[in-house]
Amino acid sequence: MMLKKIIQKYSYAFCLLVLSKDIYAAGSGTNPFSVTASVGQICSISTTTPLAFALYDPVGANATVPLNAIGQISVACSKGAFGLTIGMGDGTHVAGAQRQMLGGTSSNLLQYNIFQPVSNLDNALCSFPGSLPWNSLGAGLLTLTSAPANTARFYNVCGTIAAGQDVAVDSYSDTITASINF
Repeated sequence: MMLKKIIQKYSYAFCLLVLSKDIYAAGSGTNPFSVTASVGQICSISTTTPLAFALYDPVGANATVPLNAIGQISVACSKGAFGLTIGMGDGTHVAGAQRQMLGGTSSNLLQYNIFQPVSNLDNALCSFPGSLPWNSLGAGLLTLTSAPANTARFYNVCGTIAAGQDVAVDSYSDTITASINF
């Protein structure tokens, strides 16, 4: 009988030990897990409409009146990007500060200039004659406002071929590099 009581006593303790171990093993714990990301100032620039002049007439209309044209570029930056400027390179045939297009079959050069639009607002109009030359230095840079969204904004490129140039019949071209600085 005594053995039976001892077995019952220890069986009860053994069952409690086994049950308490299972209860402890079924517990849970928590720990914070952080997630981070950064968004940088990212911008892109592209040509929307090339600066394509109509036929230059050195004998008639353009003997005394400049020929004007409008091109367009687009800029997209991450929302909130700031300190943005757009620069325009001098072109591949520049002489001093004078941009020039080279004839395709001749060595003739046709002088032209590009100007900033009347303001730095999206889609601002051109004014002819242009008043502020557009290049890649100082006041020649178009300074933009901070990007209100990551959607494209459009800027007109105002071009003028000076009147009175005596150039040969040909197709003239130049390449300018537009750059967004941020």
